[in-house]
Amino acid sequence: MARLGIHSFVWTDGAREESLIEAMEKSAETGFKLIELAYLKPEKFNLDRLGKRAQALDIDIAVTMGLPLSADVSSEDADIVKKGEAVLSDAVKAVRDIGGSKLGGILYSAHTKYSRTPTAKGRKNSIAAIAKTADIAKAEGVDLVLEVVNRFETNLLNTTAQGLAFIAETGSDHVRLHLDTFHMNIEEANPAAAIRLAGDKLGYFHIGESNRGYLGDGTLNFDLMFDALLDIDYQRDITFESFSSAVVDEGLTIACAIWRDTWTENMPLAIHAKQFIDLKMAEAKRRRETNGRP
Repeated sequence: MARLGIHSFVWTDGAREESLIEAMEKSAETGFKLIELAYLKPEKFNLDRLGKRAQALDIDIAVTMGLPLSADVSSEDADIVKKGEAVLSDAVKAVRDIGGSKLGGILYSAHTKYSRTPTAKGRKNSIAAIAKTADIAKAEGVDLVLEVVNRFETNLLNTTAQGLAFIAETGSDHVRLHLDTFHMNIEEANPAAAIRLAGDKLGYFHIGESNRGYLGDGTLNFDLMFDALLDIDYQRDITFESFSSAVVDEGLTIACAIWRDTWTENMPLAIHAKQFIDLKMAEAKRRRETNGRP
């Protein structure tokens, strides 16, 4: 059975170590078994302390991030690519040091709206950088998952099919996909079919509503997606993600275009998300049993 996680940005902007510990405690209190953190710079946070607190609470840690333009591994500039490789290497080691299980997000390009299509050279640079990072992650016991996001947040991987082709070209068996229902709703013709296409290459799954708010309060058909997750026997993590400018900082508000808030109170949101995901998973299992499928 897949574990349920929650993004720390539901609870805090992550600026202070104490707020991250409080986010871990609230995550455990509401029944989640994983907390997702944005990349934590070791010089700013005591990763050992954070890791020990998570361990005491019996919750795992995932770390996600997006690269800045100054460290864009899909750049044609060799110096920028080299800087990006160093950022990714450091991020893998930070996940190791905090005792986390995976590094995900937009690791293959900058997290931005590009003004051009990807270049062949830039794509080749990105593939090579991810292959190198995968070797480091494998050695450190950290899963590497690439988040497929919408056209306004990267120009490189917008669909599952693109992600699978990219992974194949890395030549690594240690890279998987990180799919997100919010982004799939924009880019995939059929999100459930995309999940089935990903199959055993799906390494991490974000569940978020079309309006980034309460699950079930948007346009997504989660029934079809949970059916698809069962069809591929998905056993990895499902993490709830939702943003509000009442919690996150201005930088993320701008990066993710959070121009209006769909919620301001995080505890009711988190409780509802846990109940909603549990319900949808149970309903999908009942449908499968009713149809006589194992």
